[in-house]
Amino acid sequence: MDNAWLALAGTTIAVAGTLVAPIVSQRLLAHAESDRHERQERAADAQWVREQRVVELGKRRDCYVNANSGYRRHRIELMKYLWLVHKRGDTAEERTALEDARHAMHAYFAEAQMVASDSVLAELDALGQTLAHLYDRIMRLEEGDAAPDDSFEEIRTDLLRANAQWVIMRGEMRADLGVDSRPAGSSPTAPDSPAVTGATADGLRAAQPG
Repeated sequence: MDNAWLALAGTTIAVAGTLVAPIVSQRLLAHAESDRHERQERAADAQWVREQRVVELGKRRDCYVNANSGYRRHRIELMKYLWLVHKRGDTAEERTALEDARHAMHAYFAEAQMVASDSVLAELDALGQTLAHLYDRIMRLEEGDAAPDDSFEEIRTDLLRANAQWVIMRGEMRADLGVDSRPAGSSPTAPDSPAVTGATADGLRAAQPG
């Protein structure tokens, strides 16, 4: 009798195993498939993040290049206009060039401000304010309404000094783009003087009509 029960129990277990095996296998396969999909999704998400970073970096780089170009053009036009005012020359044509450069720089700076890091944004704002103040001083000098101590030489010196701010801003941009090894927000050393000798002064002399 015991042998019969054992045989029956063995048969029952075998049948149950046969019935359950496909279910267990199906669940294991489903679990493995789910894991595979999750890994694929994580890999796709990581790839998307990397691609977005490349796109964002490229956009920031383009904006920074335009902002630098806009600054240099506007500063050169300010130098040329200041020289004409000093020499009491005809400023009508140069005024158009100055305003074009000024508006272009404002547009480039505004575009860069939308993607800039905090440290770059601070330098963009500071340099923008400096150039706006210099523009106003030159206009007042032309109109004969300059402050008593605001002469051609004073404005010229401050225009040269503005380049030191640009050097700092450029350094922040390079650090933000990963070109510079120093951390972003760690400002590069700016020139202590207006850098009247050297490339900056050469730029001013080149801006002076013969």
